[in-house]
Amino acid sequence: MAAIKTSSARRSFLRGLTLGLLPLALVGCASLGQRDALKVTVAGLEPLQGEGLELRFLVKLRVQNPNDAAVEFDGVALELELNGKSLASGVSDQKGVVPRFGETLLEVPLTVSAFAAVRQAMGMSDAAERGEMPYTVNGKLAGGLFGSVRFSSSGKLTLPRTAAR
Repeated sequence: MAAIKTSSARRSFLRGLTLGLLPLALVGCASLGQRDALKVTVAGLEPLQGEGLELRFLVKLRVQNPNDAAVEFDGVALELELNGKSLASGVSDQKGVVPRFGETLLEVPLTVSAFAAVRQAMGMSDAAERGEMPYTVNGKLAGGLFGSVRFSSSGKLTLPRTAAR
């Protein structure tokens, strides 16, 4: 009979503890959502050695944090779209911190498959006529205390004009 009372008392205690901590958890989660988005820009590209039919390059990203709390990360994933089509993707196990109201430079190796390169080449005639090509970079900084931070950045690449124009 004592075991039944102890089990019942334990359940009541856990239920009360859960109900008491629930408001604190909700307030904590609500405060996490009030963070401004990171500003990410492409700072540079460098060619890397590829394998077989793939192309590889190192993209340098400048990540700016407009928030009053630092963003810790342990890994980066990145996807690059060019002219509205997926072109390259890459990951890095780079670890670091984007300081509060600060910035950092990330380097991520990207791989372009032969299929994606051919698809881009076939669609470049329209962009060449306009002299610019839209790009989008989507990615995430993984890990940290509160999970992953996703980011997106877009712009237009200006294509060099030919002498015939």
